[in-house]
Order: sequence, then C-alpha cells, then structure tokens
Amino acid sequence: MSRYSKNLIEHYSQRLLRRSGYERPGFAEGYDSHRPAPPAALLDVLCLEAQVERPRLVVDLGSGTGLSTRAWAGRAEEVVGVEGSPEMRAQAEAATAVGNVRFVQAFAQETGLPDGAADVVTCSQSFHWMEPEPTLAEAARILRPGGVFAAYDYDWPPVVDPEVEAAFGELIRRVGRMRAKRGRPGSSKDEHLDRIRESGHFSYAREVVLHSRDRGSAERIVGMALSLGPLTVLLQEGVTEEEIGLARLREAADEALGDREVEIFLCYRARLGVR
Repeated sequence: MSRYSKNLIEHYSQRLLRRSGYERPGFAEGYDSHRPAPPAALLDVLCLEAQVERPRLVVDLGSGTGLSTRAWAGRAEEVVGVEGSPEMRAQAEAATAVGNVRFVQAFAQETGLPDGAADVVTCSQSFHWMEPEPTLAEAARILRPGGVFAAYDYDWPPVVDPEVEAAFGELIRRVGRMRAKRGRPGSSKDEHLDRIRESGHFSYAREVVLHSRDRGSAERIVGMALSLGPLTVLLQEGVTEEEIGLARLREAADEALGDREVEIFLCYRARLGVR
C-alpha cells in the first residue's frame, strides 16, 4: 500500500469514526451496558469452520467496548481487540479483568499484528464502519491458512413484543431517512458476503444464521436504541425524541414490559471467509 493510499484510508476511517457518535461522553459506558455479547453457538461455529478446538489467537476488529472480545476469554489462548476509538477502547480495558485479553488502539486495516498468527478474525457489528477492501486484506494477512474471518451482525430490533418491535423498527427507518437527508448514507450489511467473496483473499465463503437468548427490560430496550451512534448524533444536532421516534419507543416499551425483565431473542447473520 502506498503512503498516499494509506493516508486516504486513515482519513476515511477517522471520518467514519467522527460520524459514528461513539466518541461522545458517556456513550461507551451505555453501549457496554445495553448491547449483547455474542452467543456461545457463534463461537462454536467459528471454531468448527477454522478446524480448531481452542484458537491460539483470536483478533476482534472494531472491538468497541470489548463485548465481542471478552466472549473469547475462556475459549482462546490469546484475544486481541483492535479499536480506533480511544473512548471505546478505554471502556473495554476498564471492563476487562482477564489476562489473556488485551486491546490495541488501531484501525482495522493496519493492526500491527504478525502475518499468519490468528486462527479467527472477527468484526462484530463493525464491518460496515470500515473500508472493506483494506480491512479484508489485513484480515487475510494475519490469518493462518485455513483460518476464518467473520463479519457478523444482529438484526434490529430484538424479538421482544410486537408493539415494541414496530416502534423500534420505525425509529431505525427514521434515523436512516434523516441521515440520508444530511448526506450520510449508511453502508449496507447485505453486501458483506459479496465483498468477502470478491476480495480474492478467501478460498470459501458462506453465511450462517443463528440466534441468541438474552434478557431485557424496558430500560434496556431503550438503551439499545440509544447505543446506535447515528441516533445519538441526530439528537445532539437538535432532532427531538418525538421526531426520531424514541419517545414512541419509550412509551411502547413501558406499556409492554412495565418493570419486568423478559426473555428476548436476537437474530445473528455471520458472513464467513475461510483463508
């Protein structure tokens, strides 16, 4: 990669980070409190595809507050979270107390990790914030032959109650429309698998769909919505909770759940590439 190209990619990454809302005060703590950790079944699938029972090294790109990184603590010899946001990385380090998990501040396209060292490289709810081509090239570089790259996301909203889901879905649509009007179109997660296949770095690619069980209250459902960085940016810019649909989500969650904590489901889509 030329120095000119490298500078362009770093500028792109920094610009996306500023638009994400992740750097705002208090955001990282709320994100860590309300977002889910990946289900054990997903880790099982990745180990199976990588043909390894206990990975030597798992690298989590765009590791955020470490939810998707800490999940590997008991499953791998070493886990490294790579995160470009100092605020998110600081929260990850504050919430992590296991010796085999560490975090580095870097962008996904330039981790600084050695060639062929990783059995598994993941992007949990983060690949859409990255420049895809150099990120995939870097993932392939640090993976051993036969290692697995996984860009996985959960679908919004969680399955909890029809009225709550409808209000959450409308909020997401309004966020999308308002971002588009401001010239900030989002990257489609539906393109992840095609990008992995077309990159030329992987011998095999496929999608895996599964779900997780979790627990949620009205407060957590609203907290999940507020963990959407673009939503917090719009609120900071003066959009009201009524305009964005957050007020309606609060009302629906309170009416449906009250003070109860109930079982919720999250549907995951993992796009895999085998090195």
